[in-house]
Amino acid sequence: MKSLNISEIFYSLQGETTFAGLPCIFVRLAGCNLRCSYCDTKYAYKTEYTKTIPELIKEIEKYLPAKLVTITGGEPLIQSNVYELIDKFLEKNYKILLETNGSLPLDDIPEQVYKIMDIKTPGSGMSDEMLWDNLSLLDSKDEIKFVIKDKKDFNWSVKKIEKFKLEKMKVLFSPAYKYLDIKELASWILEAHKNLRLQVQLQKYIWGDRKGV
Repeated sequence: MKSLNISEIFYSLQGETTFAGLPCIFVRLAGCNLRCSYCDTKYAYKTEYTKTIPELIKEIEKYLPAKLVTITGGEPLIQSNVYELIDKFLEKNYKILLETNGSLPLDDIPEQVYKIMDIKTPGSGMSDEMLWDNLSLLDSKDEIKFVIKDKKDFNWSVKKIEKFKLEKMKVLFSPAYKYLDIKELASWILEAHKNLRLQVQLQKYIWGDRKGV
């Protein structure tokens, strides 16, 4: 029976994306193919436990009537069985947010899934790992996230938005936790006169820097 390596499963408020503030079930899969300098979920590199897909679905159903689920990591797409999990969630009419680092193909993600794709900035140390063809697979419901570490990251990101004509997309700018003050990023966004959305990690403002939130 197919199984998945899990870092944690929990019920909380979605702290990021345009769904911020909504009750949400999180399935954090273990493992990541990147090593970003500002990563705040390094604990997800390793597996805490393994669950079969039926076991995982049963655990998620404890949180009904909540029907918003975020599949995240690590990088969830490094586990091939994630596609079957997505299909099972869709069969049960869950709304799925898939958080992905943008380095792996999105071709096989069902259209109904909300793709939340990072574009890795130079400050992450992983910008050369981006799979730019993924941008053509996003539609108007999907979201693009830039984590900004400094002004160099910000300027680089604005140039990428212009190059790939991303202003009509939902573009989120988030300050790298513990590296950039949110007020500074806010001022840069206002100065840029671009269609950008400032994003905070709401969960950190509520519960601080800890797991399971």
